[in-house]
Amino acid sequence: MPPHPDDLPDDLTHTLEGVAAEARPLAEDDQVHEPGIGPEHFGLALCELDGTEHVAGDADVGFPVQSVVKVFSLTAALRLVGEEVFARVGREPSGDPFDSLVQLEREHGIPRNPFINAGAVVVCDVLVGATGSADAARDAVADLLSDLVGERLAPDPSVLAEEREGADLNTAMAWLMSSYGNFHHPPAEVVDAYAQLCALQVTARQLARASRFLASDGVDPRTGRRVLAEPLARRVNAVMLTCGTYDAAGQFAYDVGFPCKSGVAGAVMGDVPNRFGVCAWSPPLDAAGNSRAGRAALHLLSERLGLSLL
Repeated sequence: MPPHPDDLPDDLTHTLEGVAAEARPLAEDDQVHEPGIGPEHFGLALCELDGTEHVAGDADVGFPVQSVVKVFSLTAALRLVGEEVFARVGREPSGDPFDSLVQLEREHGIPRNPFINAGAVVVCDVLVGATGSADAARDAVADLLSDLVGERLAPDPSVLAEEREGADLNTAMAWLMSSYGNFHHPPAEVVDAYAQLCALQVTARQLARASRFLASDGVDPRTGRRVLAEPLARRVNAVMLTCGTYDAAGQFAYDVGFPCKSGVAGAVMGDVPNRFGVCAWSPPLDAAGNSRAGRAALHLLSERLGLSLL
């Protein structure tokens, strides 16, 4: 079990700096990374439930949130329609790339989980139905994430242009799901709302803050407001642990041992229940689309602080 807060090191910032020094060299390798973001960046941030923040490296450098936003779109959907969302998207690991069409066709338009692209797009479709429009669905997620961060977030215009230019596969997924009766609104509008969410500019420090409600039984520690009912917060954590890092989720569970969600801009956001939110950011990716240095950093942090829940 994770240690009691009183058992954690007095100087968590020093611990993070040591972890960063070991993990950062992996960020210098010439690997795949998001266009426009240098591979040399590395940031690590941890935010305790009382608001105390510890950072190392480039924790305040902005990057597009990308697939990490799927945690907050799922949260917004659960707030509006509850577990009905799982009538249209599963909760199982995919075992396939996050943008695969093959499994979607084989399973009659029901995505395996909310954290692959097809799942995220159908969750956005659920939000459109619950809010009345694609713009309102987008705002429901952007407002939620901004509230959790404590600062207003906005999309990066150049990233949004790239997202829109590369939206064909997500649009194809939406049409395929529509053919099976699992998509109810105009695909182009829903996919564009999702693109705008992926382009939101964030930092590692902000994502560490934002994830704390999942470490606090669904309550935002900054405001004391309930974001999700406690059982639903546990369910989001469960899906993050089993599905949050694409088809490498099993390896993450083995190496890190607490819920995480990654994105192709290099962020890996996680939370340790009753302890803190955390985010590592490093753009170079492994073959599964996860940050190489980010996974190494969270593994080292978990080992040094005894954080694994497993």
